[in-house]
Amino acid sequence: MDTAQLTSDQFARKYEYDDGSVIAVDLGTAVPEPSVDLVDGTVIVVADDEQYEFDLPVEQTDAHTFIKNGVLTIELEDNA
Repeated sequence: MDTAQLTSDQFARKYEYDDGSVIAVDLGTAVPEPSVDLVDGTVIVVADDEQYEFDLPVEQTDAHTFIKNGVLTIELEDNA
């Protein structure tokens, strides 16, 4: 599992599995309705007046994103 700090209060964790990986980012509950979109290998999160962008690894072509209870989840399938 890898952990990275995005801002002073947001952390991302990456979990590796046999068939892919999952990146989880705790956005917190301060913003009631953040939105997420995936465009050309970039995950875009809009929360209040802030926008965050996360580039997916080049080798990852299939990803699923969603936000639930303030946690952004990015599911990456293994392309091997």
